[in-house]
Amino acid sequence: MSSIEIKNFATDSDVSTPNNACVETVNIAGQKIMKLVVQPGWVWSKDIQPVVGTQSCEAKHLGVIVEGTITCRHDDGTEATYTAGDAYAIEPGHDAWVVGDKQAVAYEFHGVWGDKL
Repeated sequence: MSSIEIKNFATDSDVSTPNNACVETVNIAGQKIMKLVVQPGWVWSKDIQPVVGTQSCEAKHLGVIVEGTITCRHDDGTEATYTAGDAYAIEPGHDAWVVGDKQAVAYEFHGVWGDKL
């Protein structure tokens, strides 16, 4: 195995396109890294929940948002908004949505939106 491994999201990723979103995933060094592009109007409970079938998002997320703004509300009522330049960690049990009229782009280093996507 080489000591350097490089993957490109444009050419080396698995792509899924759930409603109002594009999820590109690369496997590198045994880890998954995801590029998420979610469009204005995207809401997890409206666009993803019907596909994965859970009451709320049951994935843990660790990432950085590089464009746009997203708000996340945890099942316990805690709510936070993160925007370009913010790193974030979100525990399972939440909903999320794009804020405003611009797409949001994030890279995640932990988390899966579900095998059905």
